[in-house]
Amino acid sequence: MNEQIMRIDQKIQAMATRLSRSLDANMRKSFLPDNTKELRHFSAAEAAELIGVSLDHLRKQFFNDKIDMNVETDSRGRRSYTAEQIDLARHAIAQDSRAKKFQYLVPGRRPDDRIQIISVANFKGGAGKTTTAIHVAQKLALDGYRVLAIDMDPQASLTSMFGLRPEIEFTEAGTVYDAIRYEDPVPFSEVVRKTYFHNLDLAPAGLLLSEFETETAHALHKNIQPPFYQRLALCISEVEASYDVVVIDCPPQLGFITLSALVASTGLIVTVVPSMLDVASMAQFLQLASSLMATIADVGGTPDWDFMKFLVTRFEPNDSPQTQMAAFLRTMFGDDVLTRTFLKSSAVSDAGLTQQTLFEISRTDFTRQTYDRAIESINGVVAEVEGLLQAAWGRKEG
Repeated sequence: MNEQIMRIDQKIQAMATRLSRSLDANMRKSFLPDNTKELRHFSAAEAAELIGVSLDHLRKQFFNDKIDMNVETDSRGRRSYTAEQIDLARHAIAQDSRAKKFQYLVPGRRPDDRIQIISVANFKGGAGKTTTAIHVAQKLALDGYRVLAIDMDPQASLTSMFGLRPEIEFTEAGTVYDAIRYEDPVPFSEVVRKTYFHNLDLAPAGLLLSEFETETAHALHKNIQPPFYQRLALCISEVEASYDVVVIDCPPQLGFITLSALVASTGLIVTVVPSMLDVASMAQFLQLASSLMATIADVGGTPDWDFMKFLVTRFEPNDSPQTQMAAFLRTMFGDDVLTRTFLKSSAVSDAGLTQQTLFEISRTDFTRQTYDRAIESINGVVAEVEGLLQAAWGRKEG
């Protein structure tokens, strides 16, 4: 019997090794020559839209040499801009003394604003948490916010979307686990890393993060301080001066990891696919979350949320049962459901095959209607989220 178990164990290990090597080879092939992802350039029209000014106003900034940078021009004379150049233009326009009305273009927090920490969570896998988290984080970064993405899922899908290989690069160290573990934690700044995406840093995850679940039970028994529900919040406080917004991708379970994220958060987005099974699962998630949060509140761990919203994801407007279920959710929760939905789109799924997002792929890779429909969907969602951020800071977007 033991020999059979050993053979099964060896077979599973061999399968894991083979798959990991294959994925790594595919990654290297996809991101030649240096095996790192790079963010694409944006057209002048895209740059103007991201900044929030007219195309003519943006062009004047460059043609009048108000911004000292080398803007790439193709054979037709069409300009394209990097995310860094877009951000420079945003700040230059906002600081123009003759354009006071443009100062709102830099939307980040001000000295008296507290950092906004958004957890994206659900009890059920496949609800679009990671897809939502990375698109929200990237769009906020493109819109001028300083963003930190934290992957709190041991499966590390968010980390993989940034072009990293958790099963290869983080087998022993380098993840958020290093900072929240109970024995010899490292400063959170040692975990956070720059990414290829301007204004967006990452605290990666890996399989080791699952150890936090088992170790917390022991830590509670031994009364090790600080308790589990404070550890992530304390980590974020170490680096919060560098960011406006934190976006946390939670695991598809309501364990100690998710609870630590919820306590650290100032806002919560619960993703839900508008189907009966997913809504029923969400009901269980809410019941369990309520019970666990009440227990944590009894020991002083009550979260201080500015908002809690439901986001309908993978939505197909032409699907009658989905439309009915979405309407049911709005009837039940009213304004607690975001008005905009994250549509199900082949553009999103196809981009994901190469670990890219709607903001990384080019519009020319898809039919115009497919891409525009998908990008309009997520832009609408993020615009609502930005409204929540601005409201939490006591102001409205200009």
